[in-house]
Amino acid sequence: MKESIYHPLFILLLIVLSFMLLVCLIRAVKGPRVADRLMAVNMMGTMVMVMISILALLLREGYLVDICLIYAMISFLSVVVISKVYIGIYEEQHHYQEDAEGGNADECS
Repeated sequence: MKESIYHPLFILLLIVLSFMLLVCLIRAVKGPRVADRLMAVNMMGTMVMVMISILALLLREGYLVDICLIYAMISFLSVVVISKVYIGIYEEQHHYQEDAEGGNADECS
């Protein structure tokens, strides 16, 4: 009896999350800034973890929870690595702009 009540709810949640995942994918591709893309990728990882958890409840498979935990660790590490790369590129560009502005000021003096 209880399974028949929750089954349509799980299916509805999976459909809604799939639509939200598509919206985040559009934001990750479209941008406009790298920070927006990074947040969209992070949100996509979180939604995939929720979808895997719902599937674990729906299918009554315990190993899917283990897969969800592994996916959470990989998602976290990927966001950290992408953030470090972005910060490195930003600092390099900022340093290059400071050098270019400082060089122009020396030439004018």
